[in-house]
Amino acid sequence: MSTNKPGVLRPTDDYITNLSMSFEIDPAKVALVVVDMQYATGSRKAGLGKRLTEEGKLDALARERFERIENVVVPNLQKMLTFFRENRLRVIYLTIGSETDDYTDAPPHMVRLFKGTNNRKGQLEHEIVEEVKPLPGEPVLNKTTIGAFASTGIDSLLRSMGVEYILFAGVSTNMCVGTTARDAADRGYHCLLIEDCCGAAQNEYHRWEIVNFQRLFGRVDSSDNVMAEIMRNLKRAVSQS
Repeated sequence: MSTNKPGVLRPTDDYITNLSMSFEIDPAKVALVVVDMQYATGSRKAGLGKRLTEEGKLDALARERFERIENVVVPNLQKMLTFFRENRLRVIYLTIGSETDDYTDAPPHMVRLFKGTNNRKGQLEHEIVEEVKPLPGEPVLNKTTIGAFASTGIDSLLRSMGVEYILFAGVSTNMCVGTTARDAADRGYHCLLIEDCCGAAQNEYHRWEIVNFQRLFGRVDSSDNVMAEIMRNLKRAVSQS
């Protein structure tokens, strides 16, 4: 595996070919979508992290998840959120979990996960972690499926906002983030995974989703590179106005 930019995985030429189309982000048509940064699976303080700790099962692989969230995902996502808010760009949040006390709104294959992490509306586990909470006016859509397009009105919201470019951040890279991003690409959106704003249950899962995604579905880049590109295009738009 070779790297062209710090923190961004690139497939080697002799392994697979990157077939995805490159594009420049248009700030007037972009949204940052923050996926499932909730206490249920995104923090040691509640849900999965608390349960594993109490049961003595927070092994090296489990710690990979939370160490990446704490040391990589959260600080870089905080920078992205600050940048987007300062430049009045769109931010959309996704959550996952049940909205009923008995989990009857969840597909059968999701019920065990929701119950095991106490992930239902009104519980701490369902809330977005304090470090990256949405501000008033930033949309929050709840899904009961891995991909947001299957159980929310995100497509309608994005099209109403005039969004054509979607930047994805959150957890888990190979599950809810990647599935939603691939579904978005299939619907014609230009999609980009912000590599250092995403994490997974294991770092290897994250690595292979990055390789898979950039092969055909869209771009992968670092938060610093993404912010620099958007700022450059914002300045260009001002100079041309």
